[in-house]
Amino acid sequence: MPEGDTIHRVAARLRPALVGQRLVRVDAPRLARPLPPPGTVIDAVDARGKHLLVRFSTGEVLETHLRMTGSWHLYRPGARWARPARLARVVLEVTDWVAVCFSAPVVRLTTTPGTGHLGPDLCTPDADLSEVVRRMGAVPEPGTTLADVLLDQRICAGVGNVYKSEVCFVCGVHPLTPIEMVDPALRRRLAATAQRLLRANLGAGRRTTVPGPPGTLAVYGRARLPCRRCGTPIVAARTGPRARSTYWCPTCQPGR
Repeated sequence: MPEGDTIHRVAARLRPALVGQRLVRVDAPRLARPLPPPGTVIDAVDARGKHLLVRFSTGEVLETHLRMTGSWHLYRPGARWARPARLARVVLEVTDWVAVCFSAPVVRLTTTPGTGHLGPDLCTPDADLSEVVRRMGAVPEPGTTLADVLLDQRICAGVGNVYKSEVCFVCGVHPLTPIEMVDPALRRRLAATAQRLLRANLGAGRRTTVPGPPGTLAVYGRARLPCRRCGTPIVAARTGPRARSTYWCPTCQPGR
């Protein structure tokens, strides 16, 4: 599933091509609801957590969630698409551009986007970190691990599997620590670190979370490789209800 920074990058790429333009053609073969007619103006393209929102002058919003399979592409009219047309879930054509969403499992046309349950979006500069800390303390199930709390978009939006592991490493805390053992000061530091890392990766280039060449990560995807800080081999395990890959350094992130 894409991290929040990926969706914000997509929005930033689509925004200059689409915002303020009138639709020449719109197609969404799996939507039963009538689509905005040609001539409708695209008012905005926004990211909210992992949701991409295209807002129309009709008051409707096209909401997509890419999960593991979806992607948005941008083409000039008449250009050859990189993926088969049968995989297109949405086509938005304006005078100079064609935006195509391929293979997204969630596509909705609505007046009320399904984002009201989301916690503060950590990709934004004004995310309410105090609210994140409050929501961390309201987790209903004792024993819920920090890794699962960070992935819970109801608590803070934007953190995915990569940042879950990277944030825990930077803060020196084991990802399987029960949330009730994480004090409020550390909860805030985790939220602030996640916000800092996500926002540092909103621009072009490979995702980078620690000093080094572009693409340098501390622990994610580095099972059995030496920790960049202490040299201990990185450990990986499948954790949580969805058996998500989690990485940590047993020396720099001891105990639970």
